[in-house]
Amino acid sequence: MILHAVPHLGRRSDLPWIVWLHGFLGGHQEWQAFPPHFPDWSQLRVDLPGHGGSVGIQVHDFADVDSALRATLEHYGIRNYWLVGYSLGGRIAMYHACQPEGKGLRGLVVEGSHPGLVRKAERELRALSDARWGQRLTHEHFQTVLRDWYQQPVFHSLSHEQRAALVALREQNNPKALAQMLEATSLARQPDLRRPLCQLAVPFHYLCGERDEKFRAVAAELSGSPELIPNAGHNAHREAPAAFSSALLTLFRHYDL
Repeated sequence: MILHAVPHLGRRSDLPWIVWLHGFLGGHQEWQAFPPHFPDWSQLRVDLPGHGGSVGIQVHDFADVDSALRATLEHYGIRNYWLVGYSLGGRIAMYHACQPEGKGLRGLVVEGSHPGLVRKAERELRALSDARWGQRLTHEHFQTVLRDWYQQPVFHSLSHEQRAALVALREQNNPKALAQMLEATSLARQPDLRRPLCQLAVPFHYLCGERDEKFRAVAAELSGSPELIPNAGHNAHREAPAAFSSALLTLFRHYDL
């Protein structure tokens, strides 16, 4: 399975690629404003299964998503790369980085992403919650579900106008495909990646909006000193793109230039 993706060639072929992975409900367009900030690096903006140009690709679990991602990297001849993932994309990036086949991975950057649930009770609650969202996506009016999705506590920092803009943007998706992807990549089904993340042989960095209390706590647990994006909540790259780009550029220059 080859995922739909948009490549952008940089000025220097000796540098690693930057591979961008969006969050749930997103698409490669999430990152379309960022390539000009990284002119030296070649970049690939991926549509995850069930989203955008990959809407027809069905997966059953994280292993399937990872296989599709690896096939896509191979298709584009990418053997030296950084992964940058937001939310769901970050969870997929972390899973990918923790697999033994990741020889071409040069580094991992995640934004607002969870390494996995530890306790059985937490997994059961999350499974029920995601199942309910899946049912709603399948059977209810899509716009209503989207409005409720962005009322969740993790999005509390969004203004009414920001929520409305996101709902209008996300309506382009296929709700049934989203429901299938949500089930396949539920946090309830994700392995706890804390231990393998601590043992990574490549750099691992965590970015987080300073107003994203939930994931600030997660980031502190994982990395000790996360990079906080000022004046941003859970969707920091969208709310503060200049600060997000600046933080990433500083990081990449440290390792690659």
